Amino acid sequence: MPLVILILTAVGGAIWWWVRNNPREAINTAHDVATTLKNAPRRLAFRSVANAHPVEGIDDERIAICAIAQSFIELDDLPTSEQRQQLHVLLRSKLRCSEEEAKEMEVLGRWLMTQCNGPADAVPRLGRRLRKLDAARSWAQLQEILMPLVGEQLSSAQIQAIEDIKFALKVR
Repeated sequence: MPLVILILTAVGGAIWWWVRNNPREAINTAHDVATTLKNAPRRLAFRSVANAHPVEGIDDERIAICAIAQSFIELDDLPTSEQRQQLHVLLRSKLRCSEEEAKEMEVLGRWLMTQCNGPADAVPRLGRRLRKLDAARSWAQLQEILMPLVGEQLSSAQIQAIEDIKFALKVR
């Protein structure tokens, strides 16, 4: 028992000495640890039980709509800051979510898009998942978000994405 106390005292002393000599780095490390702990439940929610793709773990149609919208605006080029801000406002108003929920959905949507190897592959896969969640209502909500984002200037990739979404949701 005294050996354990000695080891814990030595570790505590080393940590105290490091914090005292590197306060900025210690604060950044503490912030990183807090962020990791905060995001741990989200990561655990996407752990695959049967080697399923993370998109198959979506259980809220709002997350799928957000991920499709992010993928849609990235089909041409990287979205502008105005497009990102407009997406944030549209998510809050059309999906009726709080500021924090919208930010979390944007981060999660971007991660899902990267898990699908880019926006071109993400749109059809997310569309199929959205159909399983709630196809009828989701198409109307998706249109309300996508159309203001791009207006009337659709690229060929975005036109193809709309066709992929319609096909996935079985909308004609």
